[in-house]
Amino acid sequence: MRPSSHPARATRGLFGALLTLVALVAALLTATPPAYADTSLCEAFGSTTIQGRYVVQNNRWGTDATQCITATDTGFRIDQADGSVPTNGAPKSYPSVFNGCHYTNCSPGTNLPARLSSISGAPTSISYNYVGNAVYDAAYDIWLDPTPRTDGVNRTEIMVWFNKVGSVQPVGSQVGTATVAGRTWQVWSGNNGSNDVLSFVAPSTITSWSFDVMDFVRQAVSRGLAQSSWYLTSVQAGFEPWQNGAGLAVTSFSSTVNTGGGGDPTDPGGSTACKVTYGTNVWQGGFTADVTVANSGTAPVEGWKLAFTLPSGQRVANAWNATLSSSSGAVTASGLAHNTRIAAGGSQTFGFQGTYSGTFAEPSAFSLNGTACAIA
Repeated sequence: MRPSSHPARATRGLFGALLTLVALVAALLTATPPAYADTSLCEAFGSTTIQGRYVVQNNRWGTDATQCITATDTGFRIDQADGSVPTNGAPKSYPSVFNGCHYTNCSPGTNLPARLSSISGAPTSISYNYVGNAVYDAAYDIWLDPTPRTDGVNRTEIMVWFNKVGSVQPVGSQVGTATVAGRTWQVWSGNNGSNDVLSFVAPSTITSWSFDVMDFVRQAVSRGLAQSSWYLTSVQAGFEPWQNGAGLAVTSFSSTVNTGGGGDPTDPGGSTACKVTYGTNVWQGGFTADVTVANSGTAPVEGWKLAFTLPSGQRVANAWNATLSSSSGAVTASGLAHNTRIAAGGSQTFGFQGTYSGTFAEPSAFSLNGTACAIA
């Protein structure tokens, strides 16, 4: 005959199990979560965001062969790069990280597109990891257009080649040399059938560098390939592989565009002063916001973009007199064709309707084209 279980022993066993479970839950709740989970991208035009401010894109357009990249917290790496294309033609892809807008995909909170005449500086930095068993270039792509477009191909493409491996060369032909941002470059110029291309090729490998994008933009303006009234739409950095490419990586990237100069890109300077009035009408679960952006500076603001963050639980349903980049979280409101300019001493107004949960609150900070604004 099997003896029956002892009631007290069973109770102690259950109590001990509960204590163990509580301890496990507490450990999970107090454990420090990873800052960022790497994201794998194998879709031809798959993309994700990093640092809450840049877009990483796979951007495989010249071949049907598989290409997979992994977005990290500081950049990306190429894990698989099958296939090859002739080295006397276009590359097979441009896996890259960018600030700005590319085929309607805009990085969070970006103040691009921005009129060149309003940009006082565009500092950027990068670090690359290279491999030797591939044919590729490592390059920046800097895009310029007469309009503040966020879709399609821009008029002028500036490429800055940090490195090249194999018998590849930029679009067009070499037209000379130039000293830009303290370095000497081979200068190439041509057209790829869709846009003008101005390329600067380093005579020796650059692994990491910090520079001002506007130094190269001024070259394009001086060579008649852009004008100060045009717009900078994106700053991109990555690789153009023709053959293989696994192991190539951008290990760090940063890009900032400072606006409010009001001059031209050959003489940047100045600042923008602004004030935001955020008027609301709130009811249970819903609200409207009427936002006035005043330019209290001495120069007009061209192509205005107001960045702010909606408090948790708020979501935009519709907007007027502006285009909003997102319906929740970090939002950038951009002027439309009829109100894209704020004259010195003038203002523009837009609004939106939304929903909220919990307690209603207003955004705590605003920035106009990258410059912090006072709140009325």
